[in-house]
Amino acid sequence: MSDGTGHIMIVTDGDGRVLWRDGNHSTMRRADTVGLADGHQWAEHSVGTNGIGTALATGRPVHVYSEEHLMRVLHVWSCSAAPVTDPDSGLVVGCVDVSGTARSLHPATVALVAATAKLAETQLALRMHERDERLRRRYESLRGRPGILLSATGRVISGDPAGDLGERVHLGARAAHFTGRRMILRDGTVALLEPFSDGFLLRPSPSTAPPVLTLSFLGEGAPSATYGDHDRPLSLRHAEILTLLALHPHGLTAEQLSFHLYGDVGNPVTIRAEIHRLRTQLGQAIAAKPYRLTCPVEADFLALHRLLAAHDAASLARAYPGPLLPRSESPEIRRERDELEAQVRACLLRQGSPEDLWAYAQTCNGRDDYEVLERLAALPPTDPRSAVARSRLLS
Repeated sequence: MSDGTGHIMIVTDGDGRVLWRDGNHSTMRRADTVGLADGHQWAEHSVGTNGIGTALATGRPVHVYSEEHLMRVLHVWSCSAAPVTDPDSGLVVGCVDVSGTARSLHPATVALVAATAKLAETQLALRMHERDERLRRRYESLRGRPGILLSATGRVISGDPAGDLGERVHLGARAAHFTGRRMILRDGTVALLEPFSDGFLLRPSPSTAPPVLTLSFLGEGAPSATYGDHDRPLSLRHAEILTLLALHPHGLTAEQLSFHLYGDVGNPVTIRAEIHRLRTQLGQAIAAKPYRLTCPVEADFLALHRLLAAHDAASLARAYPGPLLPRSESPEIRRERDELEAQVRACLLRQGSPEDLWAYAQTCNGRDDYEVLERLAALPPTDPRSAVARSRLLS
């Protein structure tokens, strides 16, 4: 088809690198002059707006006509392209493109490449189901060995009838290199990840539950942590790192941690040194690449989020001794601290009882909060809290 119409068809990988092309010989010679040839890369970050790169970037079929190309040398070309998504991994693995001169390529060509990409995805899905079936038969032969069967990409194939794990388990880039790796699942249970044939098995951990990391970082006292049955002394910097890791359960790179802690002046080398010192105290509770907490975490500031979502003013007042790490200058922690303070105050003013407002008035920010003190000052004159509130308003 492409040879007779003066067009060329191109297939690329997920990075936009041309793997194959065919079509009109004259058009292919012209394509050679602009790099529409085997081995050349057409990702948007390399050549700007173009059919291949834009389809890969947006994840949907596109038609890029003539002057819509970023590079002037491509203004005589038009392209229709559609990405190919691997149903196994969920990643875009390639692109189908039809290119030709601006006068000869009709915009409706985008429907053709979209259908072609769907056919490719159908073939990939068929092969995926065949692999799943072979893996499932091997799994079913393991009588008496409970476990959850995963594909090589972490898709749940068998062993989770209730769907508690969802469609996929995040394994990480180096899962194949770990035998007996412990994982904490979405429901909080611990399982061992074991290679099995062309996939993995998640099996119940024979060991006891991992130690819980308990963080107490609210209020004006020194931040404290308990790991298992042992209290751990913490510097402010280590408390900041643990706060950020607790707020980002999927993990952070050294560069991301550095930016959250220091802003643009941060140095990832400093972060790596601090993480090394912190791991001497907490051991395997902190994993690397990316840095993340691998144990169950109970943090007072995370509990606040749950109470705020439940609009439980009474419990909120009891659970809030003051701001999150008040001495921290980390940009990310300052933002979290300010947001928590604002949400707690708003909830207590909207729904709190006098007892709740009085509890908030004992915190460092609540002592001089004019609106809170006005509410307390309106209590009956015989209530001692009213006298204290009036005294603070006059001071």
